[in-house]
Amino acid sequence: MTAPRTLARIGVLVPFTNTNLEPDLELMRPPGTTLHFQRLGGYDVDEIPGAEQMAGLGAADIGHDLRMIAGVRPAAVLYGCTSATLTHGPAFDADLAARIKAGSGALSLTAAGSLVAAIHALEATRVGFSSPYVGEINDQAVEFLARNVVETVARADIGRELGNYGQGELTPDEVFDLACRADHPTAQAIVLSCTDMRSVEAVGRIEAALGKPVVTSNQAMMFCLMRALNLPRHDRLPGRLFDRL
Repeated sequence: MTAPRTLARIGVLVPFTNTNLEPDLELMRPPGTTLHFQRLGGYDVDEIPGAEQMAGLGAADIGHDLRMIAGVRPAAVLYGCTSATLTHGPAFDADLAARIKAGSGALSLTAAGSLVAAIHALEATRVGFSSPYVGEINDQAVEFLARNVVETVARADIGRELGNYGQGELTPDEVFDLACRADHPTAQAIVLSCTDMRSVEAVGRIEAALGKPVVTSNQAMMFCLMRALNLPRHDRLPGRLFDRL
């Protein structure tokens, strides 16, 4: 029997070196939906992805990319880079989502905005934070969360500069260790930021070890998408967050 493809077409804008957003979203994809990806350029693959490079990606002209993704007539378009917008702040993130909606005619969700929405859905106000970013972007991420009424009570940096491919090459075991280092007795949730980090695969293990919900960039986008489109739950959704659907 042929599976239906009638619930929703989901467009995704993804940095061209990202190797993990697509498999993560496919893992979590609700039955009856389809995923359609458009890759974003506008940055140098050989540079360390620092704040300037990521801010440049967020500010890049995506008019062509929106025209391409609009061709599938998506119900929603996801902007799949967290650091590209959090480096600019909440107002920029919200404005980009509005521009994507205007350019695609679809519901628009950003990774950074979804991360905050997921934390709020868990009713958490204090979090432990970790990512594979360079320290400067982590500073901006903590500020981004603070401006959305989320206090970072502990933070774990990766401890070395990772290139554009290095972030995606971290193993789930390394992500688990990073998350555990970000824990704190007063943290109500653990936040793992980056759409190219293999966090989704580690969510269950982290939650079992720490006894706290985990929020990741890719998981948060799927949560917000499913909530907005009223898509049905299924058995491949990682973490306590999806109990809030």
